[in-house]
Amino acid sequence: MPDRFVTRGFVGRREPTGSAQAARIPPGQHLVRDFPVLSAGPTPRTPLGSWSFKIEGLVKEPASWSWADFLKLPAQDFVKDISCVTKWTKLDTRWRGVSVDILLEHVELDRRAAFVTAFSDGGYTTNIPLPDLVNGQSFVAYEYDGKPLAPEHGGPARLVVPHLYFWKSAKWVRGLRLMERDEPGFWESLGYNNHGDPWKEERYTGD
Repeated sequence: MPDRFVTRGFVGRREPTGSAQAARIPPGQHLVRDFPVLSAGPTPRTPLGSWSFKIEGLVKEPASWSWADFLKLPAQDFVKDISCVTKWTKLDTRWRGVSVDILLEHVELDRRAAFVTAFSDGGYTTNIPLPDLVNGQSFVAYEYDGKPLAPEHGGPARLVVPHLYFWKSAKWVRGLRLMERDEPGFWESLGYNNHGDPWKEERYTGD
């Protein structure tokens, strides 16, 4: 049976919230304990031997890593709350991966670089202002909850930008392209908000 174009998971299992938890949940969101799966198109399954990650665009020289080389980069454990535009929030998700700050240390940015397009297997893209990715705000994860990141959740590696709606955390990510001007990605070109701040409910164009 072929994969769905858009997977199930648009409504997670709701959980009651106490006052301490409620303060961590953005407006219009509800808490879930499971991890709903959402994606557009079939799930890519790239062999690790042919996987690579690139930083390109407005940099003096592009940088690229094989899977083996990527795993040699300094890694960190991250515990983050995440929120999906489909109105579920999951608290204290546990990841391991490489900070985008570490990755950017391997390139010299052009002074014009102000925006980033994350690109993925399967043709997915999403756009993010460069200031939203740096200073400890984002990472490329390859483990979730102590295990290799499953393909349905974006494995072998996904970008994670916890302070923005989760469509900005590109699954199956293969690189970051530095750009001077902003260009809408996949969901942004279909009417999703260009920025996606959950605390401002930036869900769709015009929000």
